Amino acid sequence: MAHQNSPKPTKAERTAAAREKARQMREAQQKREKRNSLLVKGGVVVAVLVIIGVIAAVVITNQRGQIADAGAAPAHGNAFGGITVTQSGLAETDPVQVDVANIPEPASTEGDVIVPGGVAAAPKGEPANIVMYVDMGCPVCKSFEGQYGGYLTDLTSSGDATVEYRVATFLDRVSTTNYSSRAANAVACVADSNPEVFNDYVTQLFAQQPTEGGAGLDNATLASIAETAGATDVSSCIDDGEFRPWAKFVNQTFSEYQVGGTPTVYVDGKKWDPNTDNDFQQFAQGVIDARA
Repeated sequence: MAHQNSPKPTKAERTAAAREKARQMREAQQKREKRNSLLVKGGVVVAVLVIIGVIAAVVITNQRGQIADAGAAPAHGNAFGGITVTQSGLAETDPVQVDVANIPEPASTEGDVIVPGGVAAAPKGEPANIVMYVDMGCPVCKSFEGQYGGYLTDLTSSGDATVEYRVATFLDRVSTTNYSSRAANAVACVADSNPEVFNDYVTQLFAQQPTEGGAGLDNATLASIAETAGATDVSSCIDDGEFRPWAKFVNQTFSEYQVGGTPTVYVDGKKWDPNTDNDFQQFAQGVIDARA
């Protein structure tokens, strides 16, 4: 039972109680404002992350984007996806349209061994036919170029052999910007507009090859290296990805012919095996000398 005869609070006690109540209300209000502020800030962070994600998606779409399955080969590009260096420069070809749905038949298939289309011994009296699958992002290809690039140049300069480059792009899978495809497109751009500096450009790209697994060289740098090599007016071709369908086609041949890795090199139809034929120059020279 309540004590109804309890003394009433004094004025001072009522004032103190009112102040305490006001203090509690202020603290509660401050807590609500702090909580709301954190929610707003969190919402801003989420919104910023969403915007960044959208921008990243746009960039990736532009770089990895929806590349057409068919398109024109660059000038000097052949039906098998190759660009051939000869004694007099890049080999002339008729205009070629390529399509990943129409890969040329293999040169031969024996058991599990597939010889890519266009790989064969050259006719007697003509230069030996060297065909190489490379990837501009491949560190082993860079080493191969550094060790044997001069020898290959000597072969083409002397007329002893032609050297056909087929630039695959399978190492896009370890690049954040599809570097292999962008570099292959740049190589095709140079072949198309400035064939006389094709060799120099390939050499310089390998020499400045970026670390595997990153973004790779940007398009502006690919164009700058081309300019240093002597190519002009390739910036728009590189930026627009004019020959990305061609690069896609070449990589499809690489896949369907089950080439397997880079560099893969054929000399007059004979495949160089670095595990048994350790020195490429010795291997290639033996095949070429046997033609005599």
